[in-house]
Amino acid sequence: MRKYRCLNIITTDHVFWDITVRFVVKIPEGLAPEQAAPLLCAGVTVYSPISHFGLKEPGLRAGILGLGGVGHMGVKVAKAFGHHVTVISSSDKKKKEALEDLGADNYLVSSDTVGMQEAADSLDYIIDTVPVGHPLEPYLSLLKIDGKLILMGVINTPLQFVTPMVMLGKNHLLLPHQ
Repeated sequence: MRKYRCLNIITTDHVFWDITVRFVVKIPEGLAPEQAAPLLCAGVTVYSPISHFGLKEPGLRAGILGLGGVGHMGVKVAKAFGHHVTVISSSDKKKKEALEDLGADNYLVSSDTVGMQEAADSLDYIIDTVPVGHPLEPYLSLLKIDGKLILMGVINTPLQFVTPMVMLGKNHLLLPHQ
């Protein structure tokens, strides 16, 4: 039987939390808690679906759509699993950061039709971190058969996509809950 510790936490804005702790992460010396919190939050946000959907084996080809906070951690977590990582973005503004600073293997600009065609059927999964409504078809075409498009960005509009793109590629649209 596992033992869990119950914590009572009062935050700086006086919100009271009563939580059950199943594990603890030690914050390294020199890293302030306010710096660690976003890393832990974004890190578990991308780690959770990778683990849940069985994508932890080395050698998979990952796409990270959007390079904000969650996208940054998506690159790092996927690389830590030994995945070949392609960052997909709407412009080349973050190319240097993705490749040199974060260690992505490839960078793809979504408006580059030739690059997108060349990358078709090349990815095992895509973590979509874009927080606004956007067409899904261009990204579905990047997935191999049985590929997974994991939608992480919170959007407030209904999803729209052409269903044959999902059915013919035997792709999976996944909406992880947290």
